[in-house]
Amino acid sequence: MLTDCYLPRLGGIEVQVHDLATRLVAAGHEVEVFTATPGDGSQGVPRRGTVDAVDGIPVHRLAIALPKDLPVNPLAPLQLRSQLRRFDVAHIHMGVVSPFATDAAVLTSLLKIPTVMTWHCVLDKAAYAVRALGVVRRWARHGMAMNAVSDIAAAPLRKIVNGPPVAVLPNGIDAAAWQLPVRPKPDDEVVRLVSAMRLAPRKRPLALVEMAVTVRRAAPGKDVRLEILGEGPERPAVERLIARHQASGWITLPGRVTREDLKARYAAADIYVSPTILESFGIAALEARTVGLPIVGRAGSGVGEFVTDDVNGFLAHSDDEMVRCLTTLVIHPGVRARMRQHNQSVPPTQDWPTVVGLAETEYRRAIAARPQWSATPG
Repeated sequence: MLTDCYLPRLGGIEVQVHDLATRLVAAGHEVEVFTATPGDGSQGVPRRGTVDAVDGIPVHRLAIALPKDLPVNPLAPLQLRSQLRRFDVAHIHMGVVSPFATDAAVLTSLLKIPTVMTWHCVLDKAAYAVRALGVVRRWARHGMAMNAVSDIAAAPLRKIVNGPPVAVLPNGIDAAAWQLPVRPKPDDEVVRLVSAMRLAPRKRPLALVEMAVTVRRAAPGKDVRLEILGEGPERPAVERLIARHQASGWITLPGRVTREDLKARYAAADIYVSPTILESFGIAALEARTVGLPIVGRAGSGVGEFVTDDVNGFLAHSDDEMVRCLTTLVIHPGVRARMRQHNQSVPPTQDWPTVVGLAETEYRRAIAARPQWSATPG
């Protein structure tokens, strides 16, 4: 596994790569992780330039000292070259900006190592630059197995590679662990909205606050409350906006919570809201959907991989439409109950056994393509 970001840093890619690695080990594979993310320095282990173990998996910390522990290391290829030849497959994990992963891809192509590349992002405006550079197209044409975490994320990649297949390798979930007993509905007029995200502009927490304020005004007979879980650079701006609307009594920011706490908070909520437009997948929304919550998200985002409009949630084309969908769910408990019943009785298809099987298929595809690799990626 080759990834810019990894634990102890927290985020969607970090957690998903860790979970995939542990599931592959459980399936009988040998996995090691190479990352530009430093360790946490626990037990006296140096944070950089060492190998530590996370849940029994070796993690090579090819990090250098940079402000805010930025996961960047232009010298990493020199350290990787001697290591990678002993592996059957390299699995590279890409975000919008992934210098470590990009350097790793250059190296695996030069070394002719079978390689899988998973895109965890929607390229959007970056697609033009990726297409113009041409290197991703050359990698795909020389046998690198390209995939993305959703069809939405795969669509621009398919245009870029222009021919070679781009599969979907979704994020995974332990469905059984997130399926909770049905809770009795409190006998009150409170409707609890919840969202979990990094408080960053791309995730649109400010838009979420504005939508919640509008919904509360549209449903004066209901006590609408919103809980936004997570941390990030937008927190001060979100706090100011909440104060401006005098909403601190019903909009709360508990910060980052553990998985167990997250389950409990989802179980106590009524509706999950995903305001992100450029959402490549939406693992937090999938977790909430598996608990049973109706999901309100944006059409054209990765949430559509596991939400069917008006079946187990709503997919809206604008913020105004999201407000209308949320208001419908707030005012009509029967609609919420119908969607909750569906989500609790129909497990998602992105369970880990399925995802591990898809990953193994991608590894076999990369190995089968090995004879096509040339000495250079050109």
